[in-house]
Amino acid sequence: MGRRDRGRWDIPPAGETLRLHLDSLSHQGAAIGRLDGQVVFAAYGIPGEEVDVYIEKVHKDYLEGRVVAVHTPSPERVAPRCEYFGACGGCQLQHISYEGQLALKRQIVGEQLRRIGKLHDVTVGPALPSPDPWYYRNHARFTVDRDGFLGFTMRGRRRIVRTMTCYIHNPWIRDTMQALQGRCRGLRQVALRTGIYTGDRLIQPPLDGKLSDRPAESEGTPLPPLPLPLPLIASGQREYDECLLGARFHVSAASFFQVNTLQAENLIRLVRDGLDLGPDDILLDAYAGVGTFAKTLAPLVSKAIAIEVSASSVADGRRNTEDVANVEWLLGEVEAVLPVMAERPTAVVLDPSRQGCGVSTLEALIAAGVPRLAYVSCEPATLARDLRILVDGGYRVASLQPVDMFPQTYHIECVAVLRRD
Repeated sequence: MGRRDRGRWDIPPAGETLRLHLDSLSHQGAAIGRLDGQVVFAAYGIPGEEVDVYIEKVHKDYLEGRVVAVHTPSPERVAPRCEYFGACGGCQLQHISYEGQLALKRQIVGEQLRRIGKLHDVTVGPALPSPDPWYYRNHARFTVDRDGFLGFTMRGRRRIVRTMTCYIHNPWIRDTMQALQGRCRGLRQVALRTGIYTGDRLIQPPLDGKLSDRPAESEGTPLPPLPLPLPLIASGQREYDECLLGARFHVSAASFFQVNTLQAENLIRLVRDGLDLGPDDILLDAYAGVGTFAKTLAPLVSKAIAIEVSASSVADGRRNTEDVANVEWLLGEVEAVLPVMAERPTAVVLDPSRQGCGVSTLEALIAAGVPRLAYVSCEPATLARDLRILVDGGYRVASLQPVDMFPQTYHIECVAVLRRD
């Protein structure tokens, strides 16, 4: 057992099993227990449970392990749907009821705001559930092993888990993945994307001439009957189309697009309603991607300006907004373009990567005195950090809404609306 010895930890070695009480959930999905005050991260645990934790990794300040026995199960504990859960690193929360996942994600956002942002008076709304907690992903990127089988990276290791099904991906992705199993020798990755509304498909890289007609035989990986005949699997598409709130988007293979189409529409609604846009507004869509917010919100404002650093996304965005006269595109880093813009926006959508906004971007917004901001974040920790800077610069957080874009995983999307009074 771990204990303090002259101010130092007597740390249990890897391979030891500890009995612990779990009291919270980390922002990366592992439950947290403590051994004489030392933090232990326990994968597949739930707060409130008494469990046995097998220690896998020992760090200077904490331990990592996985739950191997549950003595007092949480009321939220359920049987995982997927047979690969616990080996595949794609999902972390299938052992928790969906209602429990939503409640825990709300708690995590609040904890990050308090601990990192020192924001103790922000009310976090209930997490907005996904219309379907299963089969929601429109995009999968599979790793291919040396025998030509597709799968996902094993949790905590570099090995590949060969998956014959996946319950969070669109059924077309599942069927196509099964048809390709054991036939992709020589490839390193295969990406599949589908339009939920349009039925468009994209498979990269091009598979013509690369597929084996005779699948590899592999012990322990029985191949089901082919759901799709190989000649019917077209590949190498450079783009596909999808719709959001009735607006059509062209998305190239290199461009980012939200993986949960139905929940992306709810995200747009939250931003639209939170900013309370009107015909006199000038809207800035920062980190604009292919123009998701610029195109859907432009009809509500006088002008929309989109800034994006990815050349492929800007090319897609310009094509997507060809029929929208009041959208202007600027290619470059937001922190470089924003301070030299000729027009002052009255409302801004920030939708950065997990790294959050650069300090110079936030300082430019504060200096410009933009009255309304909507910050769309996929990482609560960097959101809390950036909100602290904006609040110190004169903004108040009017609302903060978690949006469950990624059920069964620890990932959390949020929409924060800020106002400058």
